[in-house]
Amino acid sequence: MNLIGVEFKKGGKQYIFNDNGFKLNIGDNVIVDTERGSQFATVACIYEKNDNLEHANILKVATKEDERQNNTNIKEAKKAISKAEELANKLNLDMKFLDAYFTFDRKQLVFQFLADNRVDFRELAKNLAAIYKTRIELRQVGVRDKAKEISGIGQCGRKLCCSTFLNDLDSVGIAQVKNQNLALNPNKINGLCGRLLCCLKYEDDLYSLYREDLPEVGDKVNYEGVEGTVVSLDIPRRKYTILTDESNKIEVEVPFKKDTKDAKRRKSNK
Repeated sequence: MNLIGVEFKKGGKQYIFNDNGFKLNIGDNVIVDTERGSQFATVACIYEKNDNLEHANILKVATKEDERQNNTNIKEAKKAISKAEELANKLNLDMKFLDAYFTFDRKQLVFQFLADNRVDFRELAKNLAAIYKTRIELRQVGVRDKAKEISGIGQCGRKLCCSTFLNDLDSVGIAQVKNQNLALNPNKINGLCGRLLCCLKYEDDLYSLYREDLPEVGDKVNYEGVEGTVVSLDIPRRKYTILTDESNKIEVEVPFKKDTKDAKRRKSNK
């Protein structure tokens, strides 16, 4: 039994399911079994080997009737956003709705919204449940999710990673900024969402590797008998500059140790 990676929406996060014996190709539409009930999905990846972990099954290959039902669900979910906004305004709830979707079997209607603070939406959920006769879930999401939904052009001049290929919006911390020796300038290290750039994670492992055995700026060092203070680092080139007590600058290169070279080679081969 092979494993199949599916997406519930184009460019969304991939989820793994057992193929359940079906012969599938990338791009095929399927119905899968989830905690929320059956859902419509598209095959995005096929794995030849099973990882021996337990995964839910693909229930069936979607038929034309299933595809029509999914299109109906999408259209009605969009209309439900307008209704939710109307009800939220009446209840004086500060909520910005980003998305909504029915599970394929319509047993649940999920709304995603943005809000600056926690929102007591219990009355809103009751009103929506009375209208749509199904279970309502209101899920507060972050500004990263909003950026993914809206998209835009990043500092690099390309479309945002989150709206094109980045499926998992992992957290990015200030430690990664410091690890790469970047200036703490919000205009340079923050994305359109106002949070730290997702791409700071891309090279962080290599920066950690290249920082090994390098001093920190401000450290007192002795290089070939000369005392000085580290004034700058060039991490990718594994160099640092010291200012001697005689106000001279010396650039020092730190070669990799043999075991570190082997680790670097293994990382580059992955």
